[in-house]
Amino acid sequence: MPLLALTGGIASGKSTIAARLAEHGAVIVDADQIVRDVQAPGTDVLARIAQDFGSAMITADGALDRAALGARVFGDEEALARLNAIVHPAVRAESARRFAEAFAADADAVVVYDVPLLVEARVDDPWDLIIVADAPAALREQRLIELRGMDAAQARARIAAQVSDEQRRAVADVLIDTTGSLEHTHAQVDALWERLRNGA
Repeated sequence: MPLLALTGGIASGKSTIAARLAEHGAVIVDADQIVRDVQAPGTDVLARIAQDFGSAMITADGALDRAALGARVFGDEEALARLNAIVHPAVRAESARRFAEAFAADADAVVVYDVPLLVEARVDDPWDLIIVADAPAALREQRLIELRGMDAAQARARIAAQVSDEQRRAVADVLIDTTGSLEHTHAQVDALWERLRNGA
């Protein structure tokens, strides 16, 4: 019943790795989806965000205005720390609940926590392995421009707002090199899956 963390910088190929692990039968717990769930209308987290950052963070239909909140905290370390103090405990609690649910359903499951901000939000490390999707910043910038329509300045700003590649590599038990072909990435994931299933 291994519990794995999968992380990587923006446009690093993390989603490709998660999808391949899911094809093999892993249970993927998506941190981004949990963040959306704990900030849904009617939640305590959303109420606290509105109280702390103002009603302008809430849309007319009662949902979180992610663009407004992002603009409010981007580049403001103090505001981001306040937001994280509201959101991260709720995300940790919900993720732990989902891990337990997955293992209760199948004691032999391989559960993978797909979490972009693993390094930024580390509190404890229950992980049996940390997998890092690894691609250099220049390639990730190119992907953001070509695949997500960002301009170069936007792409560089998004990359710069995250921890460095070196910081991610420092926590990695397994590095998946995503600079090559899709087949090359899949082959590395397949080899990792064999290790996991063989108890290595």
